[in-house]
Amino acid sequence: MLRFAWRATRGFRLRPWRSPFLRWRMETYWGTPAEEIGFPEFWRFAWQRRADLARFLKWAERMG
Repeated sequence: MLRFAWRATRGFRLRPWRSPFLRWRMETYWGTPAEEIGFPEFWRFAWQRRADLARFLKWAERMG
């Protein structure tokens, strides 16, 4: 499960909210434009959607 998260945040592991890939994924899922996603929006999304994110990471691991 963590393997996908590790690869998806490459280069941005200490600042995942700056990852273009994660911002794009949040934009397509949440509808917020990627350029408007910052630290507070990223963590609010991660907290509110934590069950969905865990389910996605499990799915990504199976597809691995």
